[in-house]
Amino acid sequence: MEEILHALQEPIWLLGLLILAGLAGHIIIPRIILKHEKKGPVFILELAIKHCWRPFQWLIILLIISLGIPAVLSREYLGGTKHVLNLLFIAVASWLLIKIVCVASDYILTRFSIDQRDNLGARKVHTQLNVVKRIITVIICLLAFGTMLTTFDKVRQLGTTLLASAGVIGIVVGIAAQRTISTFIAGLQIALTQPIRIDDVVIVENEWGRIEEITLTYVVVRIWDLRRLVLPITYFIEKPFQNWTRVTADLLGTVYLYVDHTTPADAVRTELKHILENSEHWDGKVCVLQVTNTSERAVELRALMSAKDASILWTLRCEVREKLVEFVQKNYPQSLPKLRAELKQDDTSNPPI
Repeated sequence: MEEILHALQEPIWLLGLLILAGLAGHIIIPRIILKHEKKGPVFILELAIKHCWRPFQWLIILLIISLGIPAVLSREYLGGTKHVLNLLFIAVASWLLIKIVCVASDYILTRFSIDQRDNLGARKVHTQLNVVKRIITVIICLLAFGTMLTTFDKVRQLGTTLLASAGVIGIVVGIAAQRTISTFIAGLQIALTQPIRIDDVVIVENEWGRIEEITLTYVVVRIWDLRRLVLPITYFIEKPFQNWTRVTADLLGTVYLYVDHTTPADAVRTELKHILENSEHWDGKVCVLQVTNTSERAVELRALMSAKDASILWTLRCEVREKLVEFVQKNYPQSLPKLRAELKQDDTSNPPI
């Protein structure tokens, strides 16, 4: 027994036991927690395991190696090895911080679903979190890279010299990266003022679509036919565009009908109300039919209706247009648009014999 205890005091055995303990924890702990979390909804603990377990695992591995390295390597190689471990530790710690930001973001987004019909508040949160998460990620990466550079003595000494010319370098870099800086500021402005949000319905470049993704440099618009329109973020700051869901998703839609002058407008108005009342797409707010124009050939009737969002409104307009045309065909076939012409017999065309 004393021989076993004496063997366990050797550094190599201690390192081995630490590695075995880390592997056991890697296999057993996540399974226990995930099994427990499957019994309830997805909360912060499951999100933490999903995002943070891999960088946390490598952090533990680096910690175990750093504890066992002095007992394995000689002093000749110890300094360089510790330097490499410090660089890896900074990288993994930054990786873990980024994943923690992802955990916080996902936890907040699970409480604000955009699948609901009235999702204005949820779309605000999704837009802000997407932009803020990217900004924090960039800042963490820059800080990690700067911290790594400070671990090199030559770079640290070089920094003192560079500080003297930092003003000139800053001006040069600012001029060279003017476009990049303006794009970055535009991304921040979009996140704060929110002229567009995730899942907003917009008209850009004469295309109807929904905002699918917002980054610090570009915006992806999903067109109605599933094409993707990629625009620079500055487009939504510098150029006009239509946002159909800026304040609310409710919209008004029109259907134009061209009929003969003999068509009774009251009968068509009554039929429009009947169609909308029996349609599942109408929200019950607006139902108007007006004579908006006349010409020598036809009368223009405009049917005005409302729906909860743009997609439902499009379906409602198609339904109303189809049924109004059918109504006129069945009940007033003589009132369809006509091209009138008067035939006059010309006596000169048949000269007497």
